[in-house]
Amino acid sequence: MDLAWEDVIKIALAILAGGLVGMEREFRDKAAGFRTLIFICVGSAAITILSARLAPASDPNRIAANIVTGIGFLGAGAILRDGVRVTGLTTAATIWLVAAMGMAIGGGQYLLAGMLVGFAIIVLWLFPYVELVIGRTRDYHTYEVICPVDLEKIDALENKMREIGLKIRAGQHVKEGECMRCSWEISGSPKKHAQLTKYLFSDPGIKEFKY
Repeated sequence: MDLAWEDVIKIALAILAGGLVGMEREFRDKAAGFRTLIFICVGSAAITILSARLAPASDPNRIAANIVTGIGFLGAGAILRDGVRVTGLTTAATIWLVAAMGMAIGGGQYLLAGMLVGFAIIVLWLFPYVELVIGRTRDYHTYEVICPVDLEKIDALENKMREIGLKIRAGQHVKEGECMRCSWEISGSPKKHAQLTKYLFSDPGIKEFKY
């Protein structure tokens, strides 16, 4: 089997596509960075090329179809649980999309591959600013308060949070001797969080609090 110039062009385009997306992941210091995404894109392109060459008469998609399964395992390794939050989902989705770019390039679908690269760059580089604007309207914070044991105090604090306009997502209360340690995960705008913080500072019944 001879190496065709078209194959060289496909591999070069895969390096370029994976590198363009990988630069953003490297810039943000993510698990799958510049070199990783280049390898994924080139590997997907190469497997797609080989699939067409090794099984042209039967089912040329049989080998390439396994890329989807393999990339699923690779992407799962980038997903981590951090407390109540899950991180790495964007990186895992990026790995999946870069594999699709490589398959498109390997299959000669250059226009589709170019569209996917443009879409990925727009979403990864520009959409974080949109997320920042949205995030300013709804921040998540965990508050921890230490005060004397008083069940009515818990109700009073939670009522105050709701009165300010904050949403309580989860709460936990633990008795420690003569005191109780109460924690809440709360969502709301930064302005509302500031109001709650000011209230907690001014409450004489609270010994300690942090968030």
